[in-house]
Amino acid sequence: MTDHAEEQEMEAEALEAIFDTHFAVQSPTAEGRPQWTVDIYPETASDPDELQELNHVAIQLHITLPETYPDEALPILQVNILKGLAPDPHGDDLLVAAQEEAAANEGLPCIYAIAERLREWLAENNRPGLDDISMHAQMMRKQREQELQQKKAEQEFEAQTAAEEMTAAEMEEIAVRKRRAEGTPCNTENFEAWKMKFEAEMKEVEAQKAAEEVAEGDSKKKNKDAAGAAATATAVAVASRVTGFDFFSDKTTNLEALEAAAEQAGQEEEERQQAEEDGEEDGEGLDVDEDLFDDDVDLDDLDFDDDDDDEDDDDELDI
Repeated sequence: MTDHAEEQEMEAEALEAIFDTHFAVQSPTAEGRPQWTVDIYPETASDPDELQELNHVAIQLHITLPETYPDEALPILQVNILKGLAPDPHGDDLLVAAQEEAAANEGLPCIYAIAERLREWLAENNRPGLDDISMHAQMMRKQREQELQQKKAEQEFEAQTAAEEMTAAEMEEIAVRKRRAEGTPCNTENFEAWKMKFEAEMKEVEAQKAAEEVAEGDSKKKNKDAAGAAATATAVAVASRVTGFDFFSDKTTNLEALEAAAEQAGQEEEERQQAEEDGEEDGEGLDVDEDLFDDDVDLDDLDFDDDDDDEDDDDELDI
């Protein structure tokens, strides 16, 4: 069972922490229902004089709590004008706004939400002269409201025009950002599309893997066959090779080979000696410079200076 009194006390403590001296717990009603008040200003200030200077309008929200608030009942609200507003129509408009906010938060503690909604209204209308209920003042307020509405409509029109003038790329970018923020909902159609795409990708991966395995198997087989052929050739070469024992055991073959080698060596020696003898007889083995035997050279023309030779000899002896 919910303890409504405890929830109401907790909400009162939270409101007092937020609004400070502007929140007050009043005496309960004759039926014992709690009563609260919240003084609401458009702008906040710690200095009272500054608070009055900044704010041209102000109200007091009076709350009476039913026994089953907040779970099963809405608070009973009343709006009292503190400054700069007329009870009609401003008080009535503010009360309607407060009741709408309370209904929107049914089942929850809603006093702070109501107070914030009323503060926003006051901030939009924070100007002097709203408490003047004369005909002229009412006409001026109505004219101002029409101007504000017209300005708001123009701003909305400009925003719509700017949105229409956006390029296709900008629209696509906005759509992508929206999809990223919201995510893609998972339903039967999306799941089936994803499943088909996933299975196709997996088949492609498996086919590629199988092809790689086949290629790797063929390569291993070729390497194995080549290795087998090389081993066979080596075995044949080893088997056909004559061992030392076989070579020296076959005496007939060995003697014949030695005799043939000796005969060939003798023939080569005879041919070499014969070539040397032929070269000495013919003089082909000498290199002769025929210029040294030129008959045209007269040896008498050569100057042989004996004195110079003697002087050279004397110098050598002095040394």
